[in-house]
Amino acid sequence: MSDTPFGFGLPPEEPEDGDEGKKKDQQSGGGQGPANPFGFGTPGAGGFGGPGADNPFAAMFGSLNPTDLGAAFQQLGQMLSYEGGPVNWDMAKQIARQTVSQGTSDGVKDASVGPAERTAVQEAVRLADLWLDDATSLPSGSGSAVAWSRAEWVEATLPAWQELVDPVAERVGAAMGDVLPEEMQAMAGPLIGMMRSMGGAMFGTQIGQAVGVLAGEVVGSTDIGLPLSPAGKAALLPANIEAFGKDLGVPKEEVRLYLALREAAHQRLFAHVPWLRSHLFGAVDGYARGIKVDTAKLEDVVGQFDPQNPEQLQDALQQGMFQPEDTPEQKAALARLETALALVEGWVDAVVHAAAKPRLSSADALRETLRRRRATGGPAEQTFATLIGLELRPRRLRDASRLWASLTDARGVDGRDALWAHPDMLPTASDLDDPDGFVHREQLDFSELDKMLGEAAQKPDLRKKDAQEQGDQDKGEQDRGDDTE
Repeated sequence: MSDTPFGFGLPPEEPEDGDEGKKKDQQSGGGQGPANPFGFGTPGAGGFGGPGADNPFAAMFGSLNPTDLGAAFQQLGQMLSYEGGPVNWDMAKQIARQTVSQGTSDGVKDASVGPAERTAVQEAVRLADLWLDDATSLPSGSGSAVAWSRAEWVEATLPAWQELVDPVAERVGAAMGDVLPEEMQAMAGPLIGMMRSMGGAMFGTQIGQAVGVLAGEVVGSTDIGLPLSPAGKAALLPANIEAFGKDLGVPKEEVRLYLALREAAHQRLFAHVPWLRSHLFGAVDGYARGIKVDTAKLEDVVGQFDPQNPEQLQDALQQGMFQPEDTPEQKAALARLETALALVEGWVDAVVHAAAKPRLSSADALRETLRRRRATGGPAEQTFATLIGLELRPRRLRDASRLWASLTDARGVDGRDALWAHPDMLPTASDLDDPDGFVHREQLDFSELDKMLGEAAQKPDLRKKDAQEQGDQDKGEQDRGDDTE
């Protein structure tokens, strides 16, 4: 677990480029000189890795010289006047787009996707779906295939980020109001409102930076194991695919096709396992509910909060105000989430390997590269450590992949994929410890269970029908008796 779960790192004591860096820092507002009364730094070109990236306010301001100081005041006013939800998503979107426009740390800028690249992506996804037909019983889930620029990826995935981040941000916002005694809350209403506006702005800024950096690294819409794109839309990012395959020594067409296989396999799973999306997002939410706020530290901040020094709230974040609870419930929530991620990624890994191995000479090398990328965190680890205090990576990817491969050998493709019919049929964390035991264990026949439940549901109707028939019979006998008399 990250020591700074919301990703606010302390700034370095000295700029990387010495005296010249100090001069630049003073000009841009990183110091406390008169050019910048608020002490905001400027964003580095490399997002999290660049100078000034440790300060989540930095991305909101350009170099603060006298000509644009008015714009800085205007943005500060917008930040303090925000009255929306726990996260300022308009700000998040703005910062993400700014981060994308700066380019990645290697100097590669974002660019619109051309017709040739769009056609290449569509053809790769179409071919990938044909190959996957032999490797899984789940039908295609890609209603369309699109090639996105980094900016388009940001726009398309923000709704999913909102669903993931809002629960924990809501907890933080509530905590800001709860730290004052009830009798003081009415008197301190404006202060609490300002604190919440500041919190929403800081969440929005930090999330925007995280998503913007992630947009420079992901190769599709399912890199982190969660469905971020609209349903049924397989998406690849040509610029990032080229950067990913640059030093692999593998033809670009094979790299694109292998990544298309992974994207299309994820789409099949999310499209045809209707409970899976809510299961994964619910696991993230369940973990987020266990994150607690250090109320003693927050009380300190509220008591000493100076509206003219908004960085004070950031300083509290830097000191680790938010930590996961060390409780059995929280550990169980983390275990459920890690197992669910491992099962999704393991299934995709096994299915894609089965489809690619006979057809691509580079299948083994690409598989190992992507396994290491996911297992060591890759682009997702920093993002989720930043957003919700969670390193979202499938720690048991290899175990899960072996289990799915063993299930294929023992039960065939149909028997393996049938386990996705119900969450209770899936392997558990203990099953990943003993895959052979799970593979050869007699499985519950859910069709028989459904039959029994159906029969039980019909019994009241049968009893009602029998009672009605008996009543009709009794009435008939009574009528005949009356006639006899």
